Amino acid sequence: MNFDLIVLGSGPGGYPAAIRASQLGMKVAIIEKEKLGGICLNWGCIPTKALLKSAQVYSYITHAEDYGITVSNAKPDFDKMINRSRGVADGMSKGIQFLMKKNKITVIEGTGKLARGKKVVVTDADGGRKEYAADNIIVATGARSRALPSIPIDGEKVIGYRKAMTLGKKPKRMVVIGAGAIGVEFAYFYNAIGTEVTVVEFLEQGLLPREDKDVSKELGKVFKKNGVNVLGNTAVQEVDTSGKSVKVKVKSRKDDKEEIIECDVVLSATGIQPNTEDIGLEALGIKTEKGGTIEVDEFYNTGVPGIYAIGDVLATPALAHVASAEGITCVEKISGMDVHPINYGIIPSCTYCSPEVASVGLTEAQAKEAGHELKVGKFPFSASGKASASGAKEGFVKVVYDAKYGELLGAHMIGSNVTEMIAEIVAAMNLETTGHEIIKAVHPHPTMSEAVMEASAAAYGEVIHL
Repeated sequence: MNFDLIVLGSGPGGYPAAIRASQLGMKVAIIEKEKLGGICLNWGCIPTKALLKSAQVYSYITHAEDYGITVSNAKPDFDKMINRSRGVADGMSKGIQFLMKKNKITVIEGTGKLARGKKVVVTDADGGRKEYAADNIIVATGARSRALPSIPIDGEKVIGYRKAMTLGKKPKRMVVIGAGAIGVEFAYFYNAIGTEVTVVEFLEQGLLPREDKDVSKELGKVFKKNGVNVLGNTAVQEVDTSGKSVKVKVKSRKDDKEEIIECDVVLSATGIQPNTEDIGLEALGIKTEKGGTIEVDEFYNTGVPGIYAIGDVLATPALAHVASAEGITCVEKISGMDVHPINYGIIPSCTYCSPEVASVGLTEAQAKEAGHELKVGKFPFSASGKASASGAKEGFVKVVYDAKYGELLGAHMIGSNVTEMIAEIVAAMNLETTGHEIIKAVHPHPTMSEAVMEASAAAYGEVIHL
């Protein structure tokens, strides 16, 4: 069967690319070996947010007295939380099925492998093989949990994020290795429902080490208050799974102090690795970089005419919204549209623990290192009327401006709903908005978003409510 475009993988990069291609008049097929929607929809972004919402609701209930409401005997039902999460994911996957039919996209179930002559060989669940051809092929096979060589994932005592969403019972004690977004979100969830959680991070900054230091420090205070044990600047020496409990041997990189932490399960959240093995790259001469990511140009050409790659198989930020943008940009370029390369300097990053974390652009340290003279403003939610009324006074908005030109270089937020608020900053940076333009843009009152205006005003010495 011949197509204008075949997309290998139906995650947040693959299925938007397929839909956009169909909108542009192409005959499109998409190949998926598991479930439409890929990891993000079925095992990542969506079901994890459902779990986090359950934890947040439980937290609201346990603090109901703060809002003048009396609730008794509230307790988390772990199985029902897991089932709700799976139900949300299943519903979203069915939505992707509908979109495939609506856009007349051929869905091919099985494992695809690139072949010469712009072809893909698909092996189905029964071992049957069929060959498909297309003028253009996009590799969008995504990524999976990266296992440390010294800490293999066995799926029982040492698990990855997929298993963390479907455990048979709530663990009493958990060690999370890695304090990036995945590690922090699961640490929040399990701590909120009563698991004793320890987070171990190799880098000195501790929680969310790639965020602005002020944000990491603030989140660390909240986690400590909530009973999460955070060990930053600490290396995992050994994980012993031979006994009934798991023993995690760690060593401080600061003073070489060693300790052993006992737990029921270890969650390895040390990053991801691209799914680029055994998909035919070598046979076609498609180049890969260290770590297995595929080399592409600014419009996602692999160097082999007609073969493209997007999403987590690249060295670009491994985020669902990045994959979607790359897929759409790639397809529009294929169709002959006049498109611009993605500006990776203004990609937002979000972590959905409570309080939430969101950022875009340069941190204060990065901006200084780049040679900018800065104006930095910070507005705490403790000074926000809406935050006080909502009982969400933790956190702040921090903005970083170039002092000479007023250019908005970055923004860093921690607090309630900041993952929704960051879009304003992304749009402002995309439009090259200056600090005074944000200050003069009237923000509604009372809202959390006023903190963006107030933080900008603080940078220029004009803040009113601080």
